[in-house]
Amino acid sequence: MPKLTVTAESFRLAEVFTISRGSRTEAKVITVRATEGEQRGWGECVPYARYGESLESVAAEIEGLPEDITRATLQEALSPGAARNAVDCALWDLEASKAGKRVWDLLGLPAPVPMITAYTLSLASSEEMEKSAAKHAHRPLLKIKLGTADDMGRLEAVRRGAPKSKIIVDANEGWSAEVYADLAPHLVRLGVQLVEQPLPAGQDDMLAEIERPLPVCADESCHDRKSLPDLKGKYDVINIKLDKTGGLTEALELRKAALAEGYDIMVGCMVGTSLAMAPATIVAQGARVVDLDGPLLLAEDRPEPLQFDAEGVHPPVRALWG
Repeated sequence: MPKLTVTAESFRLAEVFTISRGSRTEAKVITVRATEGEQRGWGECVPYARYGESLESVAAEIEGLPEDITRATLQEALSPGAARNAVDCALWDLEASKAGKRVWDLLGLPAPVPMITAYTLSLASSEEMEKSAAKHAHRPLLKIKLGTADDMGRLEAVRRGAPKSKIIVDANEGWSAEVYADLAPHLVRLGVQLVEQPLPAGQDDMLAEIERPLPVCADESCHDRKSLPDLKGKYDVINIKLDKTGGLTEALELRKAALAEGYDIMVGCMVGTSLAMAPATIVAQGARVVDLDGPLLLAEDRPEPLQFDAEGVHPPVRALWG
């Protein structure tokens, strides 16, 4: 049986990262190592206060697991969330190490290829966001954090700064139905490709009643397969994050179920290291939108980090994960 060890770690960000809920200067993560004889695997999660998680609570969940835990029994032992994600990904990595294969081979999937990823612009003044957009105007896809009273000014500024980039916006549950209805035509005018979670989770029924002139993506409203029935008629796209699904195992099942129900797929992340993004590159294959830019926001990363270039984010080398 694998032995699990849990470590809380911190990685400095390249610059302050701000969304409508607050700012941070570092990525605080939980790292889980699974050891069995000479074989090792590891995984990472980012506890999220929005879901009542902390470094301490997630560590306690993992440390409370039975010694004979397996990837199969883990799915019932822990609820979807950060704790299960780190353990699930560590066990996948261990499984691959023991088999001498890559995780995608164990899954019977083709080897992942690079995917263009969004780059997130932190919430700031319109002037600062225009400068940031100009700095990153070479990137094909920019993601803007909104959800404030001055969103139109910020959006116009980003479009001026990066006239050729595709744009997606994330309101982080910050709008009302009325505000979104007013903004939607302007989002279309400015070439926004998709809007993420415009209304608060649990208060999003109006999305089924108002016009949706551009695709709407469920983020906080979608965690795992059990979320899908409540999304019907309200969303066009779902954002799969491993810290919400509780790992790669459920993420792949959610993707399969969502595609079968006609949803497009976005694969996103919390602000974490290359270790957290590595399993998500498997889920991201063929997705409509990929948002795995966490490592690009860091001043420091894991050894053997993911490669980002003009082709996008590449799958992990074996020395990193999987």
